[in-house]
Amino acid sequence: MRYGVIGTGAIGGYYGARLAQSGQEVHFLLHKDYDYVKEHGLQVDSCNGSFHLDEPHVYRQAGDMPTCDVVLVCLKSVNNHLLRELLPPLLQPATLVVLIQNGIGVEQDVAQMFPGLRLAAGLAFICSAKTEPGRIDHQCYGQINLGNYSCDDPALVEQVVADFNAAGVKAGLVEYQEARWKKAVWNMPFNGMTVALNTQTNLLLQHEATRQLIREQMLEVIGAAQHLCVKNIDASFAEKMIKMTDEMTPYSPSMKLDFDFHRPMEIHYLYTRPLQIAREAGFRMPKLEMLEAELRFLSKV
Repeated sequence: MRYGVIGTGAIGGYYGARLAQSGQEVHFLLHKDYDYVKEHGLQVDSCNGSFHLDEPHVYRQAGDMPTCDVVLVCLKSVNNHLLRELLPPLLQPATLVVLIQNGIGVEQDVAQMFPGLRLAAGLAFICSAKTEPGRIDHQCYGQINLGNYSCDDPALVEQVVADFNAAGVKAGLVEYQEARWKKAVWNMPFNGMTVALNTQTNLLLQHEATRQLIREQMLEVIGAAQHLCVKNIDASFAEKMIKMTDEMTPYSPSMKLDFDFHRPMEIHYLYTRPLQIAREAGFRMPKLEMLEAELRFLSKV
């Protein structure tokens, strides 16, 4: 299949490069890195084996890209308004768009922009960063799960999962709501707390007070998900996420990196939207509401 990648950063660069390395036809949209990657190629330094794409298909303008069977949208969600211009040149009637983005509510909003669009959620469990132009630093993990949001051809979603697995990326099919809320169990505590306390994931868990606060925040997300009738999620999932993070290398989540480099933080879909959805269903997450307020303050000072 022909793949397009919108947002060739730490996530899109890694997954797109893995697919290209495995023989898939992949077309990358770049911004600041275009000239460098056009001349030097794309380097992936990975815990699972480093590699280099010598002559990737790269573009400065979406209008120059071909239509694709699958488009991986890996932009930060604060830039989703750009999709009105970036997506149409890549679309054909049967194109599947996979939103590999953080938060809750992104598919609903993109579906309003493009009625009838085939959409799936891409839930990435990965520690990756773009360290310099044309270079991706994949530190650990790398699994991606896909949840079908509005694709009327389930076989197409299954084929994308198969392509990822063939490329050496562990991938699976999951139920959409379950996948989004399970990802939020990790994202909502760790992204905001590393910003608010100016730290990394490992230090939050090494101190008993913040470890307990992280656990309580996770349980708030789980409580909201259960209130919304999300299946297969209970308190044991919080312990699983904490154990997983204990085993990770010290890590700065994407929101911490955005804050450190003075970029807009993804507060809306990571906090405001899920908090609103939970409140409308009659469930409050007070500790995470406080964290959202702190992040709103920090984003303005």
